[in-house]
Amino acid sequence: MPSKIRRRPDSERRRREAPALVLAGRAFVSGKLQSIEIAISEDGWIQTVGKVVKGRRRHDVGDAVILPAATDLHVHFREPGGDPRVETLATGTVQAALGGVALVGEMPNTTPPITNLETLRDKEARVRGHAATDVLLYATPGDPRALPALATQAGAFKVYLSPTTGVPEPPDPRNLPELLARLATLGLPVSVHAEDARHFLGSAAPTDPVSWNAHRPPTSERAALDRLLPGPTSLRLHVAHVTTPAAAERLRTAGVSFEVTPQHLLLNDQTGRDAFTKVNPPLRSEADRRDLWVAFTRGEVPVLASDHAPHSLEEKERPFPLAPSGMPGVETMLPLLLAKVRANEVPLSVLVAAACDRPARWMGQPHGRIAPGHRAHFMVVDFRKRTALDADHLHAPSGWTAFGGWEAIFPREVYLRGERVVADGEYEGKPTGQIVRPEFAPVAEPPP
Repeated sequence: MPSKIRRRPDSERRRREAPALVLAGRAFVSGKLQSIEIAISEDGWIQTVGKVVKGRRRHDVGDAVILPAATDLHVHFREPGGDPRVETLATGTVQAALGGVALVGEMPNTTPPITNLETLRDKEARVRGHAATDVLLYATPGDPRALPALATQAGAFKVYLSPTTGVPEPPDPRNLPELLARLATLGLPVSVHAEDARHFLGSAAPTDPVSWNAHRPPTSERAALDRLLPGPTSLRLHVAHVTTPAAAERLRTAGVSFEVTPQHLLLNDQTGRDAFTKVNPPLRSEADRRDLWVAFTRGEVPVLASDHAPHSLEEKERPFPLAPSGMPGVETMLPLLLAKVRANEVPLSVLVAAACDRPARWMGQPHGRIAPGHRAHFMVVDFRKRTALDADHLHAPSGWTAFGGWEAIFPREVYLRGERVVADGEYEGKPTGQIVRPEFAPVAEPPP
C-alpha cells in the first residue's frame, strides 16, 4: 500500500500562486524541530516548506512550536439519539478543536445506529453546518445487503465483538469470518472493538473498577484477537482501545494498526472507586498500565485515540452496576500528552506520529505532516504554558473529567485549512468542518 501522499493535478498550480498565509517559527518538520516558513494556499493546502517565503499575510509564532494538528480516530458525540445537554456533534467538535484535533472519527453506535444509507444521510445532515472540525463517519454492519451502498458513502466501518454502550447484541461469532471477508472486499478501513463476551467472568454485578476489570478481563481481549488474527490480508484492520502490553506486542508483530487511549496509558483500575473511571474495555492493573506506557514512550504503539464517550454527572453517580461506561476526552487527549512531552516522559516525535501522522494515514487523509501537498491543519503550542485540568474550565457539557488536577498544555492556536479557529486558547472559528472519506488507499503504518 502507498505510504506517501500522491501529488494532485492542481498542486503545481498552488505552488505557483502567492501564499494566502505564511506561518513562521519553529515547526516539527521531517522528524525534528527547525526554524521554517510554511506557505499556505488560499484553499487551505501547504504549498511549500522552506525559508523566506513572501505572502499576503505573515504570522510568526515566536517562541511557540508549530505542530501538525491531530486526528482522533475514535469519538462518540451521541448524535442522533443522545441527550443534547450531554453532547452533540457541535459541542464535541468544538472540544476537539480546542484540544488540537482537526479531524474526528465519529462512531456509529448511536440511536438509531448507522447501519444503512438512510441513517448515514441523516447523520451527514447533522454534521454539515454544525461541525467545528472535519468529521469522518463510521458505519456499522447490520443488514449485509446494505454494506455495498454504505461503503460508497461512509468513511470507515466499526465492528463490535462484545456488548457495549448502544450495542446490546454484537455479531454472532460464527459469522465473523464471513463478515470480515465481506468488509475486506469493500476497501474501507475497519475498526474493531476487540472484547470476546464469552470470556466475561462472574455472576455478581461488579461494584468498582477493580471488579469491572475482573469481569471483562484481559483474556477477553486476547480471545477477541484470536478471532481477528489472521484475517483477510486485504482487510484494512485497526483494533480500538488496546489495554494490555501483550495485546499491543501481538498486534505490532502482526503488522496490524491499533490504538491506545490516554485513560489506559495514565489511569489504572485503582485510580478511583466510583463509576467515573468505568470504561469499556476496563482500566487494567498498574503493572499492565505501566508496561503499556513504556511501549508507548518507545514508539511501539501506532495510534493514540481518545474514545471520547461522555455521560452526564447524574448517570455516572449512579451505583456502579447501573452507571454507563465511558468518559470525555477529546479536549484533553493532546494536552495531557503534551505535558508529558514537556516533562521529558515521552518524545515529541512519538506523540506526533501517534496522534497526528499515523491516524490520518490510516483514514486515507492528506494531513498529519507539515509537508507540501498536505492540508494546512496545525496547532501552535507554547510548552511554557502549563495548567492544571479543571472541569469548570473545560468545554464538555457533561461537566466532569477523570483527569482533574492533572498537568496539561493546551494549544495556543489551531488552524483548519489554514484558517485560525483557536486563538489564545479560545475557540473563534465557525462550523466549517467538512465530511471526509479516504482520499487514498488507507495506510496502516505500525511502528517497527
